[in-house]
Amino acid sequence: MDSVEEFLAYSIKLEQEATLRFAQLADAMDGAGNREVGKLFRQLSEYSRLHMGDAMARAGYREIPKKAPGDFEWPDLESPEAAAIWGTDPLIGREQALEIALDAEVRGYQFYKHIYDTTTDPEIKVLAKEFVAEEEEHVAELKRWMALHKAGETLPQETNLKAPH
Repeated sequence: MDSVEEFLAYSIKLEQEATLRFAQLADAMDGAGNREVGKLFRQLSEYSRLHMGDAMARAGYREIPKKAPGDFEWPDLESPEAAAIWGTDPLIGREQALEIALDAEVRGYQFYKHIYDTTTDPEIKVLAKEFVAEEEEHVAELKRWMALHKAGETLPQETNLKAPH
């Protein structure tokens, strides 16, 4: 990352993709009768939307580079937090859906952590640290849900997630 503006452009796009894909995963889980997981995915979608809003607010007075979707250089083919599209299959199981969501959140965490670890810009470092903490919380919550599912326990009605700052 060469500038705060570039970091924010990437963050806005990443969180936009996460918002959309988690909403799609929530719909798939609701359609399959997995309402608890659907609710978790809706909350992750909402938190991604709030995180995107935070990045947009920080970008408010800056000139953010306008990038077409193909202009973003992601570690893989698409935004790190764009969960696998096959996760929206209405026949997908709860465990598979949780694994897809966890994979997306881990990739989002790794993306921001790499920026945090490699940037020399102190302002980018502060922003990346905040985004790393948010993603780390999402990873931990998904791991908790997976552990409960694998243990055959009832999934929680509420999450341990805190609203983004």
